[in-house]
Amino acid sequence: MTETAEARLKRMAMRSWRRGTKEMDLILGPWADAHLARLDPARLVTYELLLAENDQDLMAWIFGQAQPPERIAPLLGEIAAYARSRLSAQG
Repeated sequence: MTETAEARLKRMAMRSWRRGTKEMDLILGPWADAHLARLDPARLVTYELLLAENDQDLMAWIFGQAQPPERIAPLLGEIAAYARSRLSAQG
């Protein structure tokens, strides 16, 4: 049985909020809530690749401590910018 588009988005949103580290939950979860439903098919594939990465690598890439893989770098940059804007709006 193939996964419906709705089930895929729901699964991806859940994976965004339940990462394993609270820091990544708070970065990916809000971004997914705000953007996931509007991603085109190619960007959904890229986001799934991003979700497959481990949290320690994601955090290093987001915080600029390491260079992310080219295939996810543009989307990861957007996510990091979104997280920074949320933090500055709260502070």
